[in-house]
Amino acid sequence: MTLPTLLDIEASGFGRGSYPIEIGLARADGSCCAFLIQPLEEWTHWDPKAELLHGISRARLQREGLPVTQVARWLNDELGEVGVAYSDSWGYDNTWLSLLFHHAGMLPAFRLEALRILLSECQLALWHRTREVLVEELGIRRHRASEDARLLQLTYQRTLQQAGCG
Repeated sequence: MTLPTLLDIEASGFGRGSYPIEIGLARADGSCCAFLIQPLEEWTHWDPKAELLHGISRARLQREGLPVTQVARWLNDELGEVGVAYSDSWGYDNTWLSLLFHHAGMLPAFRLEALRILLSECQLALWHRTREVLVEELGIRRHRASEDARLLQLTYQRTLQQAGCG
């Protein structure tokens, strides 16, 4: 079974002024990767509650984050051939992705779609419980981009395999 490519974004907060701070991918082969993003000078919004969730400080982003242009180029290199990636939070992730590419002065070579369009009614009914079981089984640390992307991918795969789905 070919797995869909999943993309997840962690951000400085939610709503107006928020921006992407980490982008992670779970590739079709199950491998994962993620990059921290160095905030631009004009990206000043910071929600301490968001930091409590993802555990990434603004100082760490300044120190270890990659420039927006480098992250946008990496995404295009990774996803250009694939053509599409899926997100469980399309509204937020698409907004943050657009912001990243706008500031990089580039256009994405792929499109982001809502994961929901891949899911059957059976998968939707099993989704939340299956995800909780996987978090416990695998000890997944939530709210880090690559681990969240992989969790979505594994949840998709398991719900597809469960009786009556697919």
